[in-house]
Amino acid sequence: MALPPILKDKLRLPVIGSPLFIISHPKLTLAQCKAGVIGAFPALNARPESQLDEWLAEITEELARHDAAHPDRPAAPFAVNQIVHMSNKRLEHDLSLCVKYKVPVVISSLGAVPEVNAAVHSYGGIVLHDIINNRHAHSAIRKGADGLIAVASGAGGHAGTLSPFALIQEIREWFDGPLLLAGAIATGGAILAAEAMGADMAYIGSPFIATQEARASEAYKQAIVEGAAGDIVYSNYFTGIHGNYLKPSIVAAGMDPDNLPPADPSKMDFEQATGGAKAWKDIWGSGQGISAVKAVEPVEKLVDRLEAEYKAARARLAL
Repeated sequence: MALPPILKDKLRLPVIGSPLFIISHPKLTLAQCKAGVIGAFPALNARPESQLDEWLAEITEELARHDAAHPDRPAAPFAVNQIVHMSNKRLEHDLSLCVKYKVPVVISSLGAVPEVNAAVHSYGGIVLHDIINNRHAHSAIRKGADGLIAVASGAGGHAGTLSPFALIQEIREWFDGPLLLAGAIATGGAILAAEAMGADMAYIGSPFIATQEARASEAYKQAIVEGAAGDIVYSNYFTGIHGNYLKPSIVAAGMDPDNLPPADPSKMDFEQATGGAKAWKDIWGSGQGISAVKAVEPVEKLVDRLEAEYKAARARLAL
């Protein structure tokens, strides 16, 4: 099935910049869209909840101004990530604002709810749901999602454990709709490889942490630049869900990254055990592909590099 226009028109590269908790905000999202890739942010990054209205107004108005001033180079659309879980007390409020501003793409996580999909479809938007296995993929499509984000081994944050080859293959046996791949994608060649495997687009997060527009600490950005795959730790100690994290942040919190115990929420107080460190702020998520990130640079320069590498990879393969 062909991609819907919203996922291919106006894009320089088949890429969505994944919504980064705390880090993604309007400045980063706008820079991604203007550079020609879909920018995204989690609705929960807007705090207090009233700020989400302000962010959506800012983004939609600025993108409209950009398109009017650059008719030959319009911006890519943007996306908002919604945590679709009973613990998210803001979901109804935040979803109503997505409807109000007709957010082009909604990325749903941690649950597939038909009512959320219906609300987005009511104004012509599409829903992409992130999954880590084939069972979750079936459930998401059955409940009305338009497309899937396959979060494979090596992705930053709450990643799955399946090889991207296996995960994409299993999904493509039955699903011919929009399919994105996440997991250690940090070069233009990796974007092309995702397409060769059967994905339509790449879902890229960690390289955007080390950009000037990202709302991350300078220490975090520098850790991305200096890090490599061997500096990533996969553990469920911090949130109760397995994810990939940077060793330097774990060391800074006073723990041994090579000897983390399994999570036991009934007995463990993470902040107390680490002297006040917060899992969502002081322990830094990252994917395994960061060795390709050599400097903190503007989003536009990062996308320029990805595009040049993508075109070079296509040329090598005579595609």
